[in-house]
Amino acid sequence: MILHSSITGSGKPFVILHGFLGMGDNWKTLANQFAESGYEMHLVDQRNHGRSFHSDTFNYEVLADDLKAYCDEHELSDIILLGHSMGGKTAMLFAMRYPKLINKLIIADIAPKHYPPHHQTILEGLNALSENENARKSRGDADTFLENYISDWGTRQFLLKNLYWQKDKTLALRVNLPVLTSQVEAIGEALPTQTVYEGETLFLNGLKSDYITKEDEALIEAHFPHSEVIGVKNAGHWLHAENPKDFYAEVMKFLS
Repeated sequence: MILHSSITGSGKPFVILHGFLGMGDNWKTLANQFAESGYEMHLVDQRNHGRSFHSDTFNYEVLADDLKAYCDEHELSDIILLGHSMGGKTAMLFAMRYPKLINKLIIADIAPKHYPPHHQTILEGLNALSENENARKSRGDADTFLENYISDWGTRQFLLKNLYWQKDKTLALRVNLPVLTSQVEAIGEALPTQTVYEGETLFLNGLKSDYITKEDEALIEAHFPHSEVIGVKNAGHWLHAENPKDFYAEVMKFLS
């Protein structure tokens, strides 16, 4: 099965992979900017996310294979590949496996290391929401319900983008919540040891985020010897949403 995507613009192919519990649509505003700069943008929904297919199998190996099948289907090569968080891990592994398909690699706020599970409260809230029909009568009701679990407004708005109206006029979640909940530890997996990608790579990290630390830079260089790590000011983990201006500028500088 082929991943769902939104394609806009024309020119050099530029593929973006979203993070955990996100979807390609999260990148729509930036994608329009990149399209205006001469790129054919592919906003991909990874499996068990967005409008892509659901599967009981969920790990970085199959996520990388999904992207390869997508590139084959759309006859993409020499691509610019950008991945954020979970999407960044997928992009890293894809680059290791299929380096000849990539022109330049951009990783947003994730390192190739192992991360312990840290989405439990979010998943608890989403599972409670999916079980409570009254809380899904409107987006406002869902937001109020989720506030019991997630205090940060921005995080709730990001998660609520997963809601869609069903034919019976109730809201449902697009993500495959049972599988993502049971296999959440797969999200934290490190890049396999001894893997190296020799191509040009840019790591962008939010300076308010702790996903990439100074100590991680040696590991990044070991896996990606032709890489640089650049901090984006006034931004945390969702750096592309919190400071899109600087994020866009750094990506364009790297691509030029």
